[in-house]
Amino acid sequence: MNIEALKNEIYKLKREKNALIVAHNYQIDEVQEIADFVGDSFYLSKVCAERPEEVIVFCGVHFMAESAKILSPHKKVLLPEIDAGCPLADMVTAEDVENLKKKYPDYSIVCYINSPASVKAKSDVICTSSNAVKIVREFPNDKIIFLPDKNLGSFVRKQVPEKDIILWEGFCITHYKIKKEDVEKAKSLHPNALVLVHPECRPEVVELADFVGSTKQIIDFATASKEKEFIIGTEMGVLYSLKKLNPDKKFYILHPGMICPNMKKNTLQSVRDALLYERYQIEVEEEIMQGAKRALAKMLEMG
Repeated sequence: MNIEALKNEIYKLKREKNALIVAHNYQIDEVQEIADFVGDSFYLSKVCAERPEEVIVFCGVHFMAESAKILSPHKKVLLPEIDAGCPLADMVTAEDVENLKKKYPDYSIVCYINSPASVKAKSDVICTSSNAVKIVREFPNDKIIFLPDKNLGSFVRKQVPEKDIILWEGFCITHYKIKKEDVEKAKSLHPNALVLVHPECRPEVVELADFVGSTKQIIDFATASKEKEFIIGTEMGVLYSLKKLNPDKKFYILHPGMICPNMKKNTLQSVRDALLYERYQIEVEEEIMQGAKRALAKMLEMG
């Protein structure tokens, strides 16, 4: 089946099944093109919770679809590629959180959304890269354990120095590829370009950036800026929206390896199959669901 035929069938199935298709900014271009909403994890979490559709096709990775299910337990949430996981999310377990609580009983746990539901269920509040600083700053406890991403945690700690923040040792394998030397080389090749990076990058990379933010914040910044050239330090899928919104501007990827293989697993074919066969349905155990929903709801409440 060719691309146009696939798209037409997806649109037809979507109408028939009262389905909503959402896609993360790191998805392949074709998938972003057919999605009803494209954005970062925070934006998509809110969309899935607020929209009336009974079926959600989440074009992202497992923890994202899981979060959508937790916030909308009565809806059918489908992940087109069931093995689209996240190595960062796998770097912390519920048992790890239990051990941290025993070791640091006075600390509150702020958990990045890139984590399993079982970990969210044992956390005090969830955050995303777009609201992590705000959540930590406004959380009533001055003693915080931030997990699982140590680089995002390091970025938060620098922005909120008044708090005692313990970091977990997790990291995003894609953003971790970028080194200080890569930034220096890119700046020498494109001296007029601003450097925009994701806070999952190493601290020494973040230090050299002109702007640090989530995928949506990077897109918004570049779109609003009067500058015409930008060096982008995040997964290359973000280029789709950047170029679409800014055809008159130039964008350079900071590192050639900025590709998340898990994010690239979803295809038009798998989106079509998800709708047609209603697979793969995401389920969360009731006990985990309740704890994770509490922590996610706290995030939405705090903004």
